[in-house]
Amino acid sequence: MSNSTKELSKRQMRREQIRRKEGRSRLVAILLITLGALFLAFLIIYPSLKPVGEIVTPGIASRPNADFNAAGDPNAPITITEYSDFQCPYCRLFFENTEGLLMDQFVATGTAYFVYKSVGDFIGPESIAAAEAAYCAGDQGKFWEMHDILFANQTGENVGAYADRRLEAFADELQLDRGAYDDCVSSGKYKDLADQDAKDATAAGIQATPSFILTYQVNGETQTRVIQGAQTIEVFTQEIEAALADMGK
Repeated sequence: MSNSTKELSKRQMRREQIRRKEGRSRLVAILLITLGALFLAFLIIYPSLKPVGEIVTPGIASRPNADFNAAGDPNAPITITEYSDFQCPYCRLFFENTEGLLMDQFVATGTAYFVYKSVGDFIGPESIAAAEAAYCAGDQGKFWEMHDILFANQTGENVGAYADRRLEAFADELQLDRGAYDDCVSSGKYKDLADQDAKDATAAGIQATPSFILTYQVNGETQTRVIQGAQTIEVFTQEIEAALADMGK
């Protein structure tokens, strides 16, 4: 074999080696891209496949003359406005230990009118998502039912307790019209209301949840009393009786 033939053979071998190396590099690149795409698809799809977990269904609580996010007689001498967050553990304590007694002793008797307000995204994104879900349930006359199931299933702050699929499962548990509920949530119908709740809380000087503003009239002037924290029924009784005394009742 001549020297020129040997050189040609070596060049061909080098080209073949380079071609094979490039082919392997392309194969590795394609494999990495494919794996990346599959991982991204998993991240997108998994939330819709992940089990929603157990749902705690609370008992039916009495809310006299329930109307959207309020209860009682709007002409009652005292209005109690609660500023709350569905992710707040102390708000849950108030719901579990005091709210029912307050409804029975003062709202059902016509002494107080009770209004629930969220505080927007006070704790985080799941706070406002839960608030909007409650307001959307209110469109179907089940604000308080959603309110109760939200607190009953509270598990922590922004840990998925009020992820979209969990909220949808709550809606199903309450037998809401899912088409109407989904349209309400997806359209952001109550985002402005939840944002306004937060603005109202700021304007009222609210710095912690739950907080309660008692509003009443004395000689035509609006008076207020503030109760902070998950207080007992005795604290509410004391403040309500003091307000009634201010009004001469």
